Amino acid sequence: MVTDEYGRGPVPHAQVRVDLAAIRDNVAELSVRVGRAEVMMVVKADAYGHGLVPAARAAQAGGATWLGTAVLAEALTLRAAGVTGRLMAWLSSPGERWADALAADVDVSASAPWAVAEIAAAARDTGRVARLHLKVDTGLGRSGVPVSGWPELVDTALKAQAEGLVEVVGLWSHLACADEPEHPANDSQLAVFLEAVAQARRHGARPEVVHLANSAATLTMPDSHLDLVRVGLAAYGLSPMPAVVSPADVGLRPAMSVRARLALVKRVPAGHGVSYGHLYVTDRESTLGLVPLGYADGVPRHGSGGSAGPGAPVLVAGVTRRIAGRVCMDQFVVDLRDDDVSAGDEVVLFGDPAAGEPSAQDWAEACGTISYEIVTRFAPRLPRVYVDAALAEPR
Repeated sequence: MVTDEYGRGPVPHAQVRVDLAAIRDNVAELSVRVGRAEVMMVVKADAYGHGLVPAARAAQAGGATWLGTAVLAEALTLRAAGVTGRLMAWLSSPGERWADALAADVDVSASAPWAVAEIAAAARDTGRVARLHLKVDTGLGRSGVPVSGWPELVDTALKAQAEGLVEVVGLWSHLACADEPEHPANDSQLAVFLEAVAQARRHGARPEVVHLANSAATLTMPDSHLDLVRVGLAAYGLSPMPAVVSPADVGLRPAMSVRARLALVKRVPAGHGVSYGHLYVTDRESTLGLVPLGYADGVPRHGSGGSAGPGAPVLVAGVTRRIAGRVCMDQFVVDLRDDDVSAGDEVVLFGDPAAGEPSAQDWAEACGTISYEIVTRFAPRLPRVYVDAALAEPR
């Protein structure tokens, strides 16, 4: 199956290839690791760039009983595509489309009393009971009500529940340092969260699920699994803590690869400048290969090579090379030395290291970022080509 928002068929020069069986199998492996806890597959940001609906269905085939998005629009897209099952959206602002969420049976979240009030009003207007999760800030300092405001938030929600407008189905928080398993903040946040849950129960809350663990905690903090784990990066076959554990160490394999075909190959003399600013200059007569992908497609400009840094790795003709010179809007160059290559030959930016390909983590390290950013940034003008595409079909 090929998706292409910019044309009627596959783009011949490049593609993002997604192995849906890898997503299914990764979720199944993670499900085994968490025992009795349920698994929420986080499919925000277009499923980390893998494709919202296909990734969601593959995750459900692997045993995910929940799906999660940040913004409501993605949750509504899933429902419009016929994706069923428990679904939660958690990032909102005043004036959110609460009525649409309730009509689509999407669980919503509140981090402040104003959100409870808006959700209750939508429930009153639509005649539908809202499934509500309450979020407490246990130390991340991002969303979630401060611990000092937790009793008020819980009481506000329970009052709306008593009126038949909402049902408090979840209590949750998010970890700040789970990718550093020895960081003291992990145990501290878990303790704060468990006390917040106990306090909510004393006030009368009877949630279906309490949840805290992200991918890193799923792999290294079994005490945090509770009723539900929220797995994102790990389910796509990448490690949230590559210095601690590799995907292969825990039975995961990457689902995404980015591939292109050389658009041009040419021989140039020694001392030839390459791309804007001549950050890279050939040190000998050499073959340059033009790869028709650039920062408009999602290739980080920080992957430039030469005086700007080592350059991100690419695999061409079985040899790993580095980007030579500045990454441009639509293209970059690789110095192929004396390799026997031709226009049309395949270039693998990243994929499965078990197949000898550079990894998304290799790109992250070359670009001074994290693998989350690498996989999520590739643009819609690159078609997604799905392997085991039957997993993307409605069940």
